Amino acid sequence: MHNYFNYFTEIEERFQQRRGSLLLLSTLDWALIEMWRDAGVPLEAALRGIDAAFDKYEARQHRGHKRRVNGLAWCAQAVMETAEDMKEAAAGASTTTNYAGTEESGFEHERVAAHLEAAAAALQAADAAAEVCTATAARLRELAAEVRAADPKKTLNTESLERNLTVLEEKLFAALTTAAPEELLVALKEHAARELSPYRSRMGAVQLRQVEQQFVQKQLLAHYNLPRLSLFYMSQQ
Repeated sequence: MHNYFNYFTEIEERFQQRRGSLLLLSTLDWALIEMWRDAGVPLEAALRGIDAAFDKYEARQHRGHKRRVNGLAWCAQAVMETAEDMKEAAAGASTTTNYAGTEESGFEHERVAAHLEAAAAALQAADAAAEVCTATAARLRELAAEVRAADPKKTLNTESLERNLTVLEEKLFAALTTAAPEELLVALKEHAARELSPYRSRMGAVQLRQVEQQFVQKQLLAHYNLPRLSLFYMSQQ
């Protein structure tokens, strides 16, 4: 069963492999992956969808000039279609697919606690939405203390911890959105619209709105120099 945190990296690696050259994923691409994850798209569906999109693309290359695929969003329609096909195929089956996984490794107690405390320190120094940032920082320190107090011989329940962090992030996003100036939010939405423009024909309206929301949230945190709380981002630090 796939590790929860491999969801991001395996999608990135498959896209780079099929593209044939290294291309760092953009903020839009990461927002799209988060949207797939939150929507419950199985990892296997995402990987198969990427393969299907590139197979179709490569089959048409002899008909005209070659054009490099420059974004994961180009595969979005194929991924959602594959996910739907897999869902229909699994209808009535007794086995439940869980892409998140339950077998975590590499998330040592001290390392996780340090990640939470670093995020708490950054939030404590924030200028925007000070009240919520301070409250979130306090909760992160509580979670860090709980992690340190846990039996180091037992595997840390990172999936449960991640759910807590997701809730904290959602509250933080809401507070920042309320506190942010109107012109900043408009600018971020316009930026998202420009980034999504080449892919609108390949994504449904609901999917577009979800990716735009993820994109704006990421950019809002970056604007205020605030960290992501998810344990996934710990692996990049």
